[in-house]
Parts: sequence; C-alpha cells; structure tokens
Amino acid sequence: MSTPALDALDRARTVVVLTVSPLEEHGPHLPVGVDAIAARHFAETIGERLAAGRPGWTVLLAPTLHLGSFTFDAVGTVRVRQRVVRDALVDYGGSLARSGFRHILVANGHGGPGHLTALEEAAAIVSRRHRVTMASLSGHLAWQFLRGRYLDKIVAALGRPLSDEERRAFADDAHGGWWETSLMLLLRPDLVDPSYRTLPPARYSLVERAVPNFPLRNGGQGYVGHPALADPAFAKAAIEVLMEETMALVDGVLDGTVAPSAGRSPFFALPFFRTEFWPVTVAATLGLAIGAVAYLTLGALGRKKSDGRSADRRG
Repeated sequence: MSTPALDALDRARTVVVLTVSPLEEHGPHLPVGVDAIAARHFAETIGERLAAGRPGWTVLLAPTLHLGSFTFDAVGTVRVRQRVVRDALVDYGGSLARSGFRHILVANGHGGPGHLTALEEAAAIVSRRHRVTMASLSGHLAWQFLRGRYLDKIVAALGRPLSDEERRAFADDAHGGWWETSLMLLLRPDLVDPSYRTLPPARYSLVERAVPNFPLRNGGQGYVGHPALADPAFAKAAIEVLMEETMALVDGVLDGTVAPSAGRSPFFALPFFRTEFWPVTVAATLGLAIGAVAYLTLGALGRKKSDGRSADRRG
C-alpha cells in the first residue's frame, strides 16, 4: 500500500498485525521456516475473522519479521539477541503509533521463553509510551496449549478420542514433534520430508529441556516429541480450538474488556527471562565487586598511613 492509501484509513477501526518468528532448525524432516509459516497462517486467520466479524474495519498484515531468540542452534538457525527482538518490535510499534494506528497485534509461532517475554515487553513498552493498545497474546495461548489445557476441546473438534499413548505423546511434545509436523502437513505438505513417518520418539525430562540445545545433544536429531504420529486432521482440529481461544482474547482486547496483559506467558513474571535481567545482574555484581575492592584498598591505605604516623611519633 502507498502512504496516501495507508493515511486514508480510519485509525480507530484499523488493526495492524505484526508477524514475528525466527528461522530455526526443526529436526531432519521440517524446514527452518516452520515458526514463521505457522505465525503467518495465524496472522491471516486472525485478519479474516476480524474482517468478517467487524464490518467497516480494516486489518493490515505487516511483512513477516524473521526474528527470534532462545532458539536451538544448528545450520539454518538465525540466532537473534533477545534485546534485538524486543527493540525491533518497540521500533515497529512506535512507528505505527506515531502514524496514528491505535490497535497493534503480534502474531508469533515460536515458544522460546525469552522470545515470548521479549514480545510481551515490547508490547507493554509501546502501549505505555504511546498510549495505544499493542498486545502479544501467543505466550498465554502457547502455554495453555502445550500444558494440555485445550486437549479436551481439540478431541471434540477432532471427532474421535485420543488413546492413552497419544495423550502421553502430547505431553512429550515441544518442538518439531506431533503438533508442528501435523501443522506443516496441513499448511505446506510439500515442505515435509516423508522420513517423519520413521522418526523415533524423542522424550526429554523438564531438567534435560533446561540444557541449551538439548534436542541436538547425545545423538538427538533436533526435535522433541513424536513426529511419526503427525496427522493434518489433528492440526486442523487444534487450529480451530486455538483460533477460538485467540479471538476471544483479541475481541476482548479491542473492545477494552480484556487487558493485553491477560495474554502474557508465565515467563514474563520470572525475572531471569526478562531482557535486562542478566546485563543488569552482571553490572550490579561487577559494581559491588569493584566497590568492595575499592573499600578494602582504601582501608588498607588508611591503615598504612596511620601506622606511619604512629611510627613517626614514636621516633
């Protein structure tokens, strides 16, 4: 769109959707663009539902930003610092706000804790600084989804029960497994390597998952879960449920009945996932160390001077 065309839009009834997700390895069977492809699909679906449900409103889909932190490092992964992710979104949101746009949503397909927190920090900064509504809702939705809170609704949409084995497999799922392979089979089957059918389950404990690059260590192939169970019908049912939950939040945020903070992940409340936690902590630690050294050094010099004066008096 041209500048005059954009400027002609009714700001009070225009929603801008920013799609932000990294390029990251997703095992031997999926492309590095999984998260961005998923996020773009979510953005387009949100746009279609908003346009259908709010006559007279306009939805702008901004170009996808291939940015993401807290990624698994391998060939094809583009690792971006958490601060860069946050600041890029602050700049994008700020530019839109200065142009008069009042409603900004962030679409995301990546579940890295620090990445989710960076998006949520950016949304909060832009909202506060420019007095607009910018919201990143994927953190809450991803947490609820992966914790199995929507599983019964997904089963109802799927139209068949899940076996005990499938329920255990869903609990194992985290990255390039059952869910994301199913999603890609639905959205872009041409990009899924048929080898997914023969890949063995990759199960990891919560402690193991806390280790950097854990799905690539000790012979791991870069995925977490059960890709061999992938089924596009499962993805279709899951998307239906996720979009219902998403639109409930989106409509509430736009109507002012739901605070944007309701869409935050639980990681936002944990200080060590915040963008400035480690730099500030390191700086504070260094400051204390330097202060302690200075105090001890000055104290030692003071004692030496005192000892010298005492010696002079004795002489």
